[in-house]
Amino acid sequence: MRPGEPEEVNLVMSVITGERRLFAEVFAGLAGRFGPIEMMSPLFSFDHTDYYREEFGEGLLRRFISFERPVPPDELADLKLFTNGVEETYRRDDGRRRVNIDPGYLTLERLVLASCKNFTHRIYLGRGVYADLTLVYRDGEFRALEWTFPDYIDQRAFGFLHGVRRRYARKIGRGL
Repeated sequence: MRPGEPEEVNLVMSVITGERRLFAEVFAGLAGRFGPIEMMSPLFSFDHTDYYREEFGEGLLRRFISFERPVPPDELADLKLFTNGVEETYRRDDGRRRVNIDPGYLTLERLVLASCKNFTHRIYLGRGVYADLTLVYRDGEFRALEWTFPDYIDQRAFGFLHGVRRRYARKIGRGL
């Protein structure tokens, strides 16, 4: 079999901040770069871990978004570097971040996130960015892997991702 071009993928992001008003501003900037936001999850507490507590403080909120326009999957490293740049524009004077943006993509089979941290299951993409296979879709549902972050196993995340997956299937002509 000869190599071929992969299908474009559905761009998704998680945005975490303790400053509710930043969501609209950050989303406007992301939409300016990636096109219209197609879906947005409800706002909910980021309370599955205290990983960001020291840097961000208490009371973190999260919202997932997905974009209308599909993108090539090999742009994942560029997406991560762009979102890291957006995070930089919101840094406090003391160097701490005010917003965390985790880009990734969804296909019919999986959710892949971008990370700048190496780990056993992450595949290096180049320029300091790794691909993290976060969830797989099998037998009608998303399934966690042994390394999946607890907040991605949450039913609120699953509900949002199911909605994105249905819309994505229609975009690529495989309505579910």
